[in-house]
Amino acid sequence: MEEKEKTAVKTYADLKQAIVDSGRPYDHDAIERAYLMAEKAHAGQKRLSGELYVSHPIAVACLVVDLGLDTNSVIAALLHDVVEDTDITSDDVRAAFGSDVALLVDGVTKLTQMTFSSVEEQQAENLRKMLLAMSHDVRVMLIKLCDRLHNMRTGDGWPEQKRRDKALETMEVYAPIAHRLGMSNVKEELEDRSLRYLDPVGYQDINDALTKNGAADSFIAGIAEKIRERLAELGMGDCTIKKRVKSVYGIYRKMYMQNRSFEEIYDVYAVRIILNTVGECYNALGVIHDMYHPIPSRFKDYISTPKPNLYKSLHTTVIGHEGIPFEVQIRTWEMDQTAEYGVAAHWKYKAGVSAKDKLDDRIAWVRQLLESQRESDDAGDLLHEIKSELLPEDVFAFTPRGDVINLPAGATAIDFAYAIHSAVGNRMVGAKANGRIVPIDHKVATGEIIEVITGPQDKGPSRDWLNIVATSEARNKIRNWFKKERKEENIAEGKAALEKELRRNLVTIPAEKYDAFMADLARRQRLNTPEELYAAIGYGGLQLSRLMIKIKDEYARLLKEKDPAEVLSVPIKKHKASEGVIVEGLDNCVVKFAKCCNPLPGDDIIGFITRGFGVSIHKRSCPNASSGLLGEEAPRWVSARWADSVKESFKSSLEISAMDRDGLMADVAVLIAEMHLPCYAISARQLPDGRATMTLTIGVNNTEHLNTVISRLRKIKSITNINRV
Repeated sequence: MEEKEKTAVKTYADLKQAIVDSGRPYDHDAIERAYLMAEKAHAGQKRLSGELYVSHPIAVACLVVDLGLDTNSVIAALLHDVVEDTDITSDDVRAAFGSDVALLVDGVTKLTQMTFSSVEEQQAENLRKMLLAMSHDVRVMLIKLCDRLHNMRTGDGWPEQKRRDKALETMEVYAPIAHRLGMSNVKEELEDRSLRYLDPVGYQDINDALTKNGAADSFIAGIAEKIRERLAELGMGDCTIKKRVKSVYGIYRKMYMQNRSFEEIYDVYAVRIILNTVGECYNALGVIHDMYHPIPSRFKDYISTPKPNLYKSLHTTVIGHEGIPFEVQIRTWEMDQTAEYGVAAHWKYKAGVSAKDKLDDRIAWVRQLLESQRESDDAGDLLHEIKSELLPEDVFAFTPRGDVINLPAGATAIDFAYAIHSAVGNRMVGAKANGRIVPIDHKVATGEIIEVITGPQDKGPSRDWLNIVATSEARNKIRNWFKKERKEENIAEGKAALEKELRRNLVTIPAEKYDAFMADLARRQRLNTPEELYAAIGYGGLQLSRLMIKIKDEYARLLKEKDPAEVLSVPIKKHKASEGVIVEGLDNCVVKFAKCCNPLPGDDIIGFITRGFGVSIHKRSCPNASSGLLGEEAPRWVSARWADSVKESFKSSLEISAMDRDGLMADVAVLIAEMHLPCYAISARQLPDGRATMTLTIGVNNTEHLNTVISRLRKIKSITNINRV
């Protein structure tokens, strides 16, 4: 479709003509009633571009007709904004057109009457609502994709920031959904138009390169004609051959993400061969490989191993006689229809197929995604799952029995195990890839044969796996295991983790309001009691880092009600000192002093929970502590302080600068002996400019003691500077 035709303002006459041209048995009277309702409801409203607002639902309805959807879908497209933007209600729509249309309109309508704490939460809840409706009727998402497509076609009228926000949302959410529904044309156009707003310079560079590359276009046309002649000679003349140009965003990904030039991309231009049977497809593949030299690593058989969206085709990249590589795609007519229109092909090419018939497998991922989010009220979780679960890249691996397991790119051996069965994942103790032992966090690659090594029946997963797995399916199954098998442990761990996080963030809730605060917090997470809240934290259903944002908001409100000076801290039991240090939340823990900063009593300190070696104590001014508190391991830093009376001796290192002279080192050693200090190490070296440097490690009681030692050392002749290291 030409660009001008795509972006032209649509009228009801255009919609009526599209309906007639489709040749399908639409209910013209019902569609006209829907148009009149939309026209009246949107009367006086205009788009930012200045056009009458009703032109937008008309354009969406035209796209719905192009997909071949039914009468109710066209009506819902015309009315998809009336409930959200006008005085018409869902009950009005139901009374005029029935419950089926009302459900479609409601599924597409955004939540505008609810109050959200952030834009991210609002976006997530609208998406959750739409996915839930889509899980019952996929037409909801098809209408929404048409709505978003027309908005992106006409987005030049938006303010700059809105264009970028909409483009980013389209790129991260709606284009991947179109991909999972198999709608390649819609996906590619959404990506290209989003890229045009997100990186206009990069988009224009690639577009110019495609426009200027006319010689390649004539080259591919010649190739197509040669292939047509050879297939006709071999009795496969009843075929269609199309030229295909890779989408701008597809080229952009390879150029900027793989650091390749335009000339290094082999599949910019392709020949698509459409035949009648699968047998002819494989025969044609042999013909192509006989005519041109194939590149072995560039062959993909999506007929025997379809993509999750049921895309089927043979892909091979060959080198022409001119030395120019190009791609050939071979498929049947039915495969081509599915590739172009995805789930919508059921309406466009299969008359009489209902909205829910034979589509369960195509939208199973939606139910799986919603199931994984049932335990969580975290907006960020849903958006993260959407962005990771719907990535276009997929890998195909095999079980030792030859079964194909499809996973998103980046999935691990743990994800593979849970994709087989939850019992296999729960008992997993190791994995092999192509017969070789690999770590359980091994990222699965296409073509690998993965063997899962299992342990005893009572073997369970590790909590650390929640940070390793890439799929919501695996994460959900791990959480469910902990939820069912470790309830008391979850409550204890969750409560301890929450209280520790409260202390780390200096959130001190009045004792008399603590229980009510936690009960209210639990209700806000759609949980019944604080114990359920603790359990959800314990098994990973709630992420503390995101929960703390809401806690801080509530805490700020609480402080407004009472003078902060009167707010009491959460009751914390007294802890025994370990090595002269008290670590908040931990009793009798193993303590070691970090060598990077050698803290002494009197220094402001902080602790870091190490893996298996107790707590490492740092000075708060230590660069490692400063960077660690801002990194991914921030939750492992805990408050610490010196005990009231510390009698131990602590190592401290000093770096001494001096003018070089005979007897300097001896004078330092004599002073240390006179002060009865333990000396653990001493070394010195000459510098080329007549200076010397000395490193000294001694034992002192605290910072005051150390300052006394430094003061005495400064009096030694020739010493110019002393620094603590």
